[in-house]
Amino acid sequence: MSKLLILVALLAAQVAPSDKSQITVKNSEVSSGVVIVSALEGKTPLELQCNKGAAFCSVLEPGDYLMVRLPRNHGLYDCQDADIYPKSADPERANKIGEYCLTERK
Repeated sequence: MSKLLILVALLAAQVAPSDKSQITVKNSEVSSGVVIVSALEGKTPLELQCNKGAAFCSVLEPGDYLMVRLPRNHGLYDCQDADIYPKSADPERANKIGEYCLTERK
C-alpha cells in the first residue's frame, strides 16, 4: 500500500505547475477562430494562442495576470502550454482563466 502512495505522490508532482511568472496582457484579438493574446513577461514579448470555443480559452482583457508554464507534454495543445490566473491567485487553489499555447516573440 505504501508503494502505491509513493507512486501517486510522484505522479502528482509531475503535473504540478513548474514555472510561475507575472505577465502583462497588452491586447487580445480573434482571428480565424484563434484567440491571440499579446503580452509581456518583464520585457520579453509573448504570444498566447488558443482555439476559440475550446475549454479554458478566453479573450483576456489588458492587465496583469499570473502565468504558470506547464511541464512538457501536459495541456491541451502540442506546444509549451501555459495556464493563466488572476494576478493574485494561488494556482493550487484558484480556477484558471485560460489555457494557451505559449510562444516567445522576437
